[in-house]
Amino acid sequence: MNMKDLLEDLTMPTVFNSLQLELKTRKSPIPEFAWKSSPRLAKLVKAENFEFDIRSLDPGLFSFPYHFHRNAEELFLIISGKAMLRTPDGFTEVNKNDVIFFEKGPAGAHQLYNHGDSACVYLDLRTTVGIDVCEYPDSNKINILPYLEVYESAAKVDYYKGEENVKAKWPDDIINKP
Repeated sequence: MNMKDLLEDLTMPTVFNSLQLELKTRKSPIPEFAWKSSPRLAKLVKAENFEFDIRSLDPGLFSFPYHFHRNAEELFLIISGKAMLRTPDGFTEVNKNDVIFFEKGPAGAHQLYNHGDSACVYLDLRTTVGIDVCEYPDSNKINILPYLEVYESAAKVDYYKGEENVKAKWPDDIINKP
């Protein structure tokens, strides 16, 4: 079903059939990270506090790099297939009909790997309440979302670094008021 037809058929409540959505391949410069994704369904329905889409992970591929969110909760619903889930607690196989919730912070870190022989299709639902900071423990990066500004964590500095000469930024007649 093309986007125009999909949008014309939208009524409230909106029903999306995962079998009728066109999934487009999303590739990264690292071949192990590739997946197929539906359009951003939340944008189609103008959702205010959610992002959600359908994703398909082919055998032998990883989802996004291992990560967690500081200001977003995330939920997967496995629609078909299976995958291995990596969390701070270890590795767990997830299967069709499993619902997996990821809390904010390091305890919610996660990554999928499709160890099966067929695609793992899942709903990815995330809260969106302002700016999120996504952290990648394996590569020591942070990502400011939704801006996709990625920085190395090693660049962290003290909050007051570079602020030693604050008075020099102000006019003398204000600072040295009689």
